[in-house]
Amino acid sequence: METRVKTPSSPSLPWRTRIYLSFISWATDAVSKPDGTVNRRFLRCLQPPIPSISIPIFGVKTYDVVINPTSQLWFRVFVPKQHVVEDLPLIMCFHGGGFVYLAPNVKIYDTWGRRIARKVPAIVVSVGYRRAPEHRYPVPHNDCFDVLKLLDVEENRSKWLPENVDISRCFLLGDSAGGNIAHYVAQRACEFNFQRLQVIGLISIQPFFGGEELTDAEREHEGTPLVSLKQCEWYWKALMPPSEGNNRDHTIINVSGPNAMDISKYDFPVTMVVVSGFDPLRDWQNRYYEWLKKSKKEAYLVEYPNMCHSFYVFREVPESEQLLSDVKDFIHKVCSNTN
Repeated sequence: METRVKTPSSPSLPWRTRIYLSFISWATDAVSKPDGTVNRRFLRCLQPPIPSISIPIFGVKTYDVVINPTSQLWFRVFVPKQHVVEDLPLIMCFHGGGFVYLAPNVKIYDTWGRRIARKVPAIVVSVGYRRAPEHRYPVPHNDCFDVLKLLDVEENRSKWLPENVDISRCFLLGDSAGGNIAHYVAQRACEFNFQRLQVIGLISIQPFFGGEELTDAEREHEGTPLVSLKQCEWYWKALMPPSEGNNRDHTIINVSGPNAMDISKYDFPVTMVVVSGFDPLRDWQNRYYEWLKKSKKEAYLVEYPNMCHSFYVFREVPESEQLLSDVKDFIHKVCSNTN
């Protein structure tokens, strides 16, 4: 007799996670004004910054580097203390939040950075890029690439990073909006002549892409916290300058669409694309993976069929720890193939 496995109608999440997702979704709606601006003061009350700590917590210490006090471009460094005598890869992290919210010093991303640094292990640099709508595209994207260029300079690197960082083994890791940024940075890195830094891998976790077309996944999961159609529309309008934001097939939104850049000529980094079954952006992410393969690039698709958008930042979700293991395995595989 055949046993049928019932497909769940909603993500397999603990109640604690569901409540927190609902709160985050409410909070973003509460601070997002109809005129396209953000109530930053209220947002700061809802998401108070976590200071860096030089004393290791769970084996990882942190410190902040302010690159430009005027522009307020900065990053947080996560250093696993049990691996100080061995060379470690560099992971550049670009956080999510619709290009508008969150930062490396918000609790969920401070914890996320610590977990990555300890699990891989690696030196993690989480970039505090300038956010929309105060700073529209391409400012957030350029900020992240600028940090990469600055870390290639010996004087900066010796001043800002631990001695045991190996920048010839650099990975870009972005989630949601950060996944969008990570793709942009990877493209720019292919065109730039670095002295020592080498981007050898890209980890794209539920990247925030879109387009003019309404996909099946967007219809099926409309109303999902964080990335409902209404919220995504607000994010894109906040990010894009009015002159460029009227068409969702813009190359920075629909990266694999009709206006996609031809990357077939590039030595594009090996890419891991993470997709979840209950993510409204799932179809765009699958198309991105297929586009990479069609462009003859080495890419791997990792699927979590019972998860939703942003599941990985919730430690109580078992799949969150599994994703970290998948990231670790990917990084070690790429590093071993480049030795």
